[in-house]
Amino acid sequence: MFRPKAYFLAVSLLFVSLFSLSSHARTFKNAYISFEMLDNWKCNLEQTEWVCRAEDPQEAKEAVIILTAKEKGPTDSFPIYEGHMNNPISSVSKTGANLTSSVVYKAQQQRYNDQVWLDGIHRDSEVQNYFTRYVATIKDQIAILVTFTVHNKFYAKHSGHFNNTIKSLRVIASKDLLSRPDLGPIRGAGETLGAGIGQAMPADLLAADEAGSESKKGFLGSETTLGIGLLILAVLAYFGLKYYKKTRG
Repeated sequence: MFRPKAYFLAVSLLFVSLFSLSSHARTFKNAYISFEMLDNWKCNLEQTEWVCRAEDPQEAKEAVIILTAKEKGPTDSFPIYEGHMNNPISSVSKTGANLTSSVVYKAQQQRYNDQVWLDGIHRDSEVQNYFTRYVATIKDQIAILVTFTVHNKFYAKHSGHFNNTIKSLRVIASKDLLSRPDLGPIRGAGETLGAGIGQAMPADLLAADEAGSESKKGFLGSETTLGIGLLILAVLAYFGLKYYKKTRG
């Protein structure tokens, strides 16, 4: 029987060892978190969400890291997060499409640098045909969510440096962060953690996937093109048969 959880963990462990030997890291730091990522990636602030991608335009379409934080409120607890992460997530994509995810593996508590995080993977939760790994935690009065979204075809390519990034996560929020809006930005206590992730998701991730779908239609993608192709083959077969009969006669 195929076990998605065991498969993804095995692939992740394999690529961690490969990327740790071959990749150089860049440290990202904001008011509440720091981590390491590949040195050809960079992060930009989009309102209250940070969006991190490869600097190469083509590779940037394959995967993205988005992080956000909020003041701890009544909906912020590990049991609530776990219940949300362990069930299919219904959402509306940036293009207005309705999505319902499938749980690849349920949330597990993991300790990264002395901080406990919930860690789980969904498919089709933020963008269709993409996996998203959710890593969430609460420390003092701050709730933090980091998402790692990667196209199905490129999961193995990016899983190694994603694992390295996750293992390097450190919560560095100061005690006075909430009273220092200049150190933010973070969302308010009344909002839902991750509410802005969908809107911060780069549009060209979906555009790249749609382009791939169009290319699959390609040369024989329409009935008209298919009909023309069949007509050409029929004509060639007709003249081929005439030539064969002539040479035989």
